[in-house]
Amino acid sequence: MDIILKQDIPNLGHKDDIITVKDGYARNFLIPKGMAVNATASVKKMHQEILKQRSHKEEQVRLEAEGIAEKMKDIKLTIGAKTSTKGKIFGSVNTIQLAEALKEEGFEIDRKDITIKEELIKEVGSYTATVKLHKEVQVEIPFEIFAE
Repeated sequence: MDIILKQDIPNLGHKDDIITVKDGYARNFLIPKGMAVNATASVKKMHQEILKQRSHKEEQVRLEAEGIAEKMKDIKLTIGAKTSTKGKIFGSVNTIQLAEALKEEGFEIDRKDITIKEELIKEVGSYTATVKLHKEVQVEIPFEIFAE
C-alpha cells in the first residue's frame, strides 16, 4: 500500500515521502495514529501541488537568508566582560551575549541559531561563532572579548 508520511518516522522515511508499506502496518498503525495518509490518485495530485508551493516559499526564505548572510559577513562584534587581572572572565560568554550584540548591530537572531565552536569562553580573546539563518545558509561571525 502506498502512503504519504505526515511526519518523520525513524527507519521508514521523512515527512512528505511517498512510500510503500504492508497493508496491515498502514491500516492498523500508521493511518490511525495520524502518522500517514493513504496515497490515492487524488491525494497524490494534491500532495504534489502542496510540495510545489512549499518549495517556492522555501526558495524565497532561503534567498532572504542569503541576503542577510551577505550583510553579516563584514560584522566584527566586540563583547565586554568583567575579568580578573589575569584575563579570566567571571562567568562565561555565551550565545545570549552574542544575540544581544547582533541585535545592537540591527540583526534579530535567536540565540538558539548561534553556535560557538568553543564549549565555554572563559578568557579574553578572539573567537568565531556560526549563525544558522536557514538550514542551507550559515555564516561565520568573528567576535572579540575584551575586559571592561
